[in-house]
Amino acid sequence: MMSHQFAEIMFTNSVKAAQEEYGSRARLERFSENAGPNDKLTDREAGFIALRDTFYLASVNEDGWPYVQHRGGPAGFLRVIGPKCLAYADFRGNTQLVSVGNVSRNDRVSLILMDYPNRRRLKILGHMRVENAQDVPAEDLAAVELPDYRALVERIVYIDVAAFDWNCPQHITQRFTEAEFEQSRTTGDQHD
Repeated sequence: MMSHQFAEIMFTNSVKAAQEEYGSRARLERFSENAGPNDKLTDREAGFIALRDTFYLASVNEDGWPYVQHRGGPAGFLRVIGPKCLAYADFRGNTQLVSVGNVSRNDRVSLILMDYPNRRRLKILGHMRVENAQDVPAEDLAAVELPDYRALVERIVYIDVAAFDWNCPQHITQRFTEAEFEQSRTTGDQHD
């Protein structure tokens, strides 16, 4: 029996104790044993990721403080390089480099990708590494470049996927970009 890798990583003893206290442990134990393994991205995850123009990235600094950063770009800027690898071009920004600095000490990261109109959420756990754009092979740079996006690629960020999990939509409020709203209004499409 293959265990669910997200649960294996995230359901620590203290998490299991909280689940027990609040009455969800038995159900989540069955989930952990029967779902998964959710450690390799499938076509479902790749398709979802390709449509996203934003995600949230969490890292932890050397003093133990969590940091959550918004990453954005054209839809599909986060690329699935393989079943266990994501990559994106890191463009010149505000130069704080908090996430880049954090992963130099602790490479563990968590990503949350949202589809607000359809009330879907994908959580990904992984190990992040950063390479300077001028130091990578041309084919690696080509794999993440966005020719129509006017921004200087300074670094390539790679995330080796450890596990992922889809969340229930119960408390996701629907939100629409202007383009999504306009498409829905003019074509009469309804979102879930």
